[in-house]
Amino acid sequence: MSYLEIKDSQYGYLDIDQMAEKGLELREQYLSASPFPHIVIDDFVSPNVLEKCLEEFPREPDPESITFDRDQERFKTGFNPDYMSPSVRSLFYSFNSRPFLKFLENLTGIKGLIPDPYYLGGGFHEIKQGGHLSVHADFNHHTRLDLERRINVLIYLNKDWSDEYGGQIELWDRKMQNRVVSKTPDFNRCVIFNTDSDSYHGNPNPINHPENKSRRSIALYYYTATWDNQRREHTTQFKARPKTGDAIDWSVKINEFLADIVPPVIFRLYTRIKYRLKRSGRGKDD
Repeated sequence: MSYLEIKDSQYGYLDIDQMAEKGLELREQYLSASPFPHIVIDDFVSPNVLEKCLEEFPREPDPESITFDRDQERFKTGFNPDYMSPSVRSLFYSFNSRPFLKFLENLTGIKGLIPDPYYLGGGFHEIKQGGHLSVHADFNHHTRLDLERRINVLIYLNKDWSDEYGGQIELWDRKMQNRVVSKTPDFNRCVIFNTDSDSYHGNPNPINHPENKSRRSIALYYYTATWDNQRREHTTQFKARPKTGDAIDWSVKINEFLADIVPPVIFRLYTRIKYRLKRSGRGKDD
């Protein structure tokens, strides 16, 4: 039996009282987890819902897709749900609904969670053969909405996956000395966790599927209206694992150096130009 009662991705709904209760049931487990608050839930939604996602998984990038091919993000593409079929869009709208927010609030203890209607960085994710996503902490500020990022929800879509195929979701301690959690991205497995500036996670092991299959997932991000402009905004912070050949993300370090020495108005202009170049396909860096 699946954890959430979404019986059909087109016509399904979530009961707010039931979702609130489910969140409370798991709160202690979530908050006490190491290396930072998180939970892994198998059989998360009705399988037919995710079967529909696989059936309609995009074959080509949409107008808002970005494909990364660099040392830290190899062969990774995101797809915005707004370009998908009504049934798939309906599923994502359910995850942005008040009942699901109530589940997350009761689970995490974080009140006032806000979904992202623009799916900035969220939606469907695909990492192709040989690709990976290095260990990192996520960006902390949704600039378009001026919100603070708080929670990640990841739902995996990969059938009959084993460790030898790579792509495990890893959670690392805050000193980046020890891998504490490693889970295969199994079909209908959900991982939920806090996204602080030192909540290090990723799937650094390259995809190595014998049938050349890619690693697919759903990514959902949640925010609160608690952003303080006195805080330092940062993009994705990649970290090198000890005793590995993980590459340092020099583009981020250069941006942070410029942010410290360049007047804010000039730095904002620089970042806007860089963002537009990336969106147009002429730039590759975050």
